[in-house]
Amino acid sequence: MRIATWNINSVRLRIEMVLHFLEAYEPDVLCLQETKVVKDLFPASAFHERGYPHLAVAGIKGYNGVATISRIPLEQTETLTWCGRDDARHIAVRLANGPEIHNLYVPSGGDTPDPSTNEKFAHKLAFVEELTSWLPEAVHTAKADNREVILVGDMNIAPLENDVWSHKQMLGIVSHTPVEVEALNALQRAGAMVDASRHFVPAQEKLYSWWSYRARDWAASDRGRRLDHIWVTPGLSERLTGHGIVRDARGWAPKPSDHVPVWVDFD
Repeated sequence: MRIATWNINSVRLRIEMVLHFLEAYEPDVLCLQETKVVKDLFPASAFHERGYPHLAVAGIKGYNGVATISRIPLEQTETLTWCGRDDARHIAVRLANGPEIHNLYVPSGGDTPDPSTNEKFAHKLAFVEELTSWLPEAVHTAKADNREVILVGDMNIAPLENDVWSHKQMLGIVSHTPVEVEALNALQRAGAMVDASRHFVPAQEKLYSWWSYRARDWAASDRGRRLDHIWVTPGLSERLTGHGIVRDARGWAPKPSDHVPVWVDFD
């Protein structure tokens, strides 16, 4: 089974890129973030025509939004809200005879890493804190039903030194500040989750999934960050067989997403 995650930054604007990815990489499940479309306008037929009849969609007009597209039947779907906001940042599915997948879009946090002056940054920290309180029980409940858990999405945090192009220069930049890194590490510990990409790529190696739109030549400058993650419970980590980050997708179109797909394979 192959599971992929991708912040597509408008699924309707970049539907051809998504369909190309499905054809080229053939994931069984694709989790999208920042779809920027309400459920009724989601391009479901394009996925149905390509063999992905099972969809779970949470969307609001113009921003945020998550969607999970699957070739495997879904037994259950659920959308949770965080920080008292119904802003389409989470959707959960249970695959038929398979794991529970939580698809997340963590707030970006704005530009200033100070929760006292930047409400967006305060919201980000509160969002991750709520996830950390919720995750242990979610994993426990799934285990009681003999299911493993997969948590994927745009976490908007690059936790390791080699998840950013320059650890020293990024320490004061939102996405790699110590307070964010500790918050994400606490979330991972709370669920005893395994970082699937780093299961294959040592922490000493650079690994990115995002390159800024502001860079004149993103490939040449290569000032990336690893903001997109796939975590699995330990029982699934033993069944991981491969992973990939589709760097080339950053240049698939004149106006691509600034994120690229991340995928993992399971036996």
